[in-house]
Amino acid sequence: MLLPRVTLLGLMMLSGGPLVADSGGVAGVSYGPRPFYLIDKMEEGALKQKLSACMGQAAEQTKFSIGHRGAPLMFPEHTVEANKAAARMGAGLLECDVTFTSDKALVCRHSQNDLHTTTNIVATALANKCSTPFQPASDGGKAKAECRTSDLTLDEFRTLKPKMDAANVAAATAEEYLNGTVSWRTDLFASDATMMTHADSIALFDSLGADFIPELKYPAESMPYEGMSQEDYAQSLIDDYKAAGIDPSRVWAQSFNLQDVLYWVKAEPDFGKQAVYLMSNFRDPAYDANVPDTWPNTMTELKQMGVNYIAPPMWMLITLEEGKIVPNALAKAAQEADLGIFTWTLERSGFLSGGGGWYFQSVRDVIDAEGDYYEVLDVLAQDVGVKGVFSDWPATVTYYANCMGL
Repeated sequence: MLLPRVTLLGLMMLSGGPLVADSGGVAGVSYGPRPFYLIDKMEEGALKQKLSACMGQAAEQTKFSIGHRGAPLMFPEHTVEANKAAARMGAGLLECDVTFTSDKALVCRHSQNDLHTTTNIVATALANKCSTPFQPASDGGKAKAECRTSDLTLDEFRTLKPKMDAANVAAATAEEYLNGTVSWRTDLFASDATMMTHADSIALFDSLGADFIPELKYPAESMPYEGMSQEDYAQSLIDDYKAAGIDPSRVWAQSFNLQDVLYWVKAEPDFGKQAVYLMSNFRDPAYDANVPDTWPNTMTELKQMGVNYIAPPMWMLITLEEGKIVPNALAKAAQEADLGIFTWTLERSGFLSGGGGWYFQSVRDVIDAEGDYYEVLDVLAQDVGVKGVFSDWPATVTYYANCMGL
């Protein structure tokens, strides 16, 4: 007996089977089982009914879904494999966090000094080049190391093997230090992942039909570095897209450093009009997203400077009113100033029981179940009006965006 088409599609998506996007993006876009699992865990209501009704839809790539370092819930971040996985889950924007090596090559790493937790460097012959070589735990102290991309040449960087971002701080040996992956992630896809340069990422993302949302990382080194100023560093990111022939309309260059964004606005206006200010205000203990007097710049002031896009973390855009998740003062002010909003990071908190951790801190009192991922996402999309959401597992956002026509 033939099953109805909708049932067949639903079974394929539940099993992670192949679905082909008809939107000109990567072939083989599929959701896998996680979106359906999260929907099952939602409280009964209109949103659950709406998302459940979309279970027969075909998966399509969408720029609303952003691969945060690829798909690092299960794949080593900033690798070829992580970004292929993100694109196959429908992420239409992919991210390379950009930093530099000792010979000033741009590479993809979340920070300039994370090689000790994201690669095997401490157990290789390059370990003695680290700014702080591995030191075992002893006398109640934690094991530690600090290894920077700027400790290595590009050729040396390419020899490293990526792994899940973690460290065992109780380790007595370098090999033990590498084994710290938390229980809600996995090492299943970490055995043979591939490091990327910024140029590698551009070629890969383009081949996957995705656009680009790179982030210029704060350097761990003092600037200028070996004659390279901060402006030179910011320019080099843009130059890689020019060299690859990428249209500026496909690039959303990001930085936590407002001066980087303003540099792009002035020096590279075609790219600068889509530059994204990541808003590091949360690092200031006096900052309150609901109290404009604590903001270093109003949203109108940012707009007048030439900033068109901001990207605060999720909790900086939402608050609670009578137990309901709603846009906060920052979100409303950004809307009024006509600023585009991106936000981060869904699926980075592990289990949501007990308040959801750092990314949900402004609404923690109503976060207690896995289905709350979709409750928060719905407010961000429908009420805050975000343009896109970074996720460690893009299928969750892709499914929602496809269902809602985003």
